Amino acid sequence: MADITLLTADPKAGFLAHAEEIRAAIERVLASGYYILGPEVEAFEREWAAYLGGGYAVGVANGTEAIELTLRAVGVGRGDAVATVANTVSATAAAIEQIGARLVFVEIDPATMTMSAEALGDVLRKEGGAVKAVVPVHLYGHPADMPRIVKVAERFGTKVVEDCAQAHGAVVGGRKVGTWGEAAAFSFYPTKNLGALGDGGAVFSKQAAVAERVRLLRQYGWRERYRSEVAGRNSRLDEMQAAVLRVKLKYLEEENAKRRELAGRYVAGLKGGAVKLPAVAAGVEHVWHQFVVRTEQREELRAFLAERGVGCAVLYPVPLHRQAAYAQAVSLPETERACAEVLCLPVHPGLGAADVDRVCGEILRWTDA
Repeated sequence: MADITLLTADPKAGFLAHAEEIRAAIERVLASGYYILGPEVEAFEREWAAYLGGGYAVGVANGTEAIELTLRAVGVGRGDAVATVANTVSATAAAIEQIGARLVFVEIDPATMTMSAEALGDVLRKEGGAVKAVVPVHLYGHPADMPRIVKVAERFGTKVVEDCAQAHGAVVGGRKVGTWGEAAAFSFYPTKNLGALGDGGAVFSKQAAVAERVRLLRQYGWRERYRSEVAGRNSRLDEMQAAVLRVKLKYLEEENAKRRELAGRYVAGLKGGAVKLPAVAAGVEHVWHQFVVRTEQREELRAFLAERGVGCAVLYPVPLHRQAAYAQAVSLPETERACAEVLCLPVHPGLGAADVDRVCGEILRWTDA
């Protein structure tokens, strides 16, 4: 196999693009004497909330715990049912089960591969009011159908908690993702559109009470030090990561625009070829966390590209309901089809037009082989 020279994601390139500012931010933290829940975290929380249009942001340790703490903050507890999709990373399910809630899987829309609002309605009706919350996942940078999902959830009195780990800055219906439900969870894992240099996450809500509940839960339930009002945990965003995120947030819109430019070049270069191109729903601003094509010959194409130095990823090869930890006897044919066909091509701000053209050329050669 050839050395992989084109990566699907490149956190190092993201660092190097802003290295001088990031190093200065790190030095500022080192000199400050504040390393946990200090002024950098507070400033990032304000800036992230402002970016999302106003509300309350709470920095936490990672995206998984952001989902868990958000669900707890909106009232989900042990034995409650939580509905989500199965074509997502295990973290979504792990967060739900961490609080003792019961996973209920919802089928996806075959075009966008995000939660189907119609299928959600069927699930909520079947569960007869047992589903306390729904967690739509904004996948690959494409928002779930939040206008319809929120309407369906409201009919059944179900809380909405958005999983925004792959969609920083994405817009649906004129509003950024994360602003539709009671609250939202974000991951700042290094490969995300807004990535830290380690783990990090945040919860966002327009409801002050929800945000305050998360603040309690993220640090042992303390409002006053060493006095726990509720049974919380340790899930704190550290000062170093907050400082890095403050630098990178300034460039998020610019870098999302670069991702859109690269995605447009992929679409032009692969149109009419053997792979199925990603769909973008009306009223959506995609942020292209991944550029995902579909083909029944995924593994053949993946191997072909790897031999030519092009790295690809599969997000995600096995749906959650088919994994041993979360296995359920539920019929999700569109989910299973998507998981069997998706292939993520390189797309990140460190790439150029020539890189995309190279990938397109190799795929077209594979098509003709």
